Amino acid sequence: MFNALKITAITFSLLLAPLFAHAEPLQDQAKAIFGTLPTMMPGAENDSPAMIALGKKLYMDKRLSVNDSQSCNSCHNVVDAGPGVDNTQFSPGAVAGKFGGRNAPTVWNAGFQLAQFWDGRAVDLKDQAKGPILNPAEMAMPSEQAVVDKISAITEYQQAFEQAFDANNAITYDNLAHAIAAFERTLISKDRFDQYMLGDKTALNEQEKNGLKAFINAGCTACHSGPTLGGTFYQKLGLVKPYTNQADQGRFDVTKNPGDKMFFKVPMLRDVARTAPYYHDGSVKTLTEAVQLMSSLQLGRDLDAQTTADIVAFLTSTNHDRSL
Repeated sequence: MFNALKITAITFSLLLAPLFAHAEPLQDQAKAIFGTLPTMMPGAENDSPAMIALGKKLYMDKRLSVNDSQSCNSCHNVVDAGPGVDNTQFSPGAVAGKFGGRNAPTVWNAGFQLAQFWDGRAVDLKDQAKGPILNPAEMAMPSEQAVVDKISAITEYQQAFEQAFDANNAITYDNLAHAIAAFERTLISKDRFDQYMLGDKTALNEQEKNGLKAFINAGCTACHSGPTLGGTFYQKLGLVKPYTNQADQGRFDVTKNPGDKMFFKVPMLRDVARTAPYYHDGSVKTLTEAVQLMSSLQLGRDLDAQTTADIVAFLTSTNHDRSL
């Protein structure tokens, strides 16, 4: 019996060996430019299961909004591996008729970025979690104390906070944001692109490989590199040709430095095919249009239809696949 199992295992490994032996030059090039997504986000080493469970509950809880109508998940849907966005141009707020001022970015892989929000005004996930709850155009709670009072009146949260933070009277606004961030640090996508870079030549089809080559050769990697394919620095939108919508000046609104006008955090492109519409103003409806426009604005290059289709195919290979 043992010998039979051993022979079967050896045969299976021999069948798989050609898939992973002798990496293609493109695989080595891609790994050098991008690398694979880490299995843990910065800060996650201090997150306990109790803290993550509390954070998930808070993330999904509409009672964090002024009229119990909106949760974090309302704008950043991750239920059943949702795309981490609501796929609208501007997200509706808890108060009827109010909308957020920028397109909601994905929460998947967000903790790997240099900062949060399009303009980088939040230094990390914890800082980011505090903003929308109090934003009048989003969840519209009147104050941090109002949030603490509301959550403190819920028995299940009294116990959950004590367990998560191992302390009495643990319900504070800071701890609430800390717990939400702990849950968000678990949202790391898995995709076929990483499988390819780890050695599986069959993880990408030929069009996707052509798209990866085109993405590199066109110069897209000047901004979209690293494990998340972006999110690591700020760049001017309209580097070669001006962007049409100049109403939102991006990072300038935070720094008031004239040199920061029209600078935005470079968006991550992992899982990007699931997060339409695109750009900070949500004005671009399809990934095809987004790729063509970005090449024109940032690189001064007009991509032909086939090259665009190939790049879109490559980017689609980074879609989160929870079966992996």
